[in-house]
Amino acid sequence: MKPITVTVDLDLPASEVFAFLSDFENNPRFQKGMRSCVWTSPPPHGVGSTYDQVAHFLGREIVSSFVVVEHAPGHRVKIESTSGPFPIEETRIVEARGEGCRVTAIVGGDASGFLQLLAPLQRPLVKRSVTRDYRQELPRALGVR
Repeated sequence: MKPITVTVDLDLPASEVFAFLSDFENNPRFQKGMRSCVWTSPPPHGVGSTYDQVAHFLGREIVSSFVVVEHAPGHRVKIESTSGPFPIEETRIVEARGEGCRVTAIVGGDASGFLQLLAPLQRPLVKRSVTRDYRQELPRALGVR
């Protein structure tokens, strides 16, 4: 799947937003369908840190594990799946802009197993979900209306 990029501007300090986004245990607070995310490696979290997540998608529970592959504190974090029904990677970038910040999420991956049957619908479904999560749910989770 060609990567999906979503950008949102927030009236919050970049450091606050990055702290929230780089703690993947916050994912269920703004990602619909996300049931849980739990770090499986001790803090401090950075390159090589791991976490497990449980999501609900199309009536199924999807369990995946991830590793942090890039971490530029305060600015950029990238994760890749290490197990689960399809490979996925996500990069989250936070850039200061005046008193606020710009958040960019880049999500890519490919379906396998039962999800491969949905490959033609995958990109539009993922794009809609990621767009909603970052443009509507993230500001709500951070207390921005």
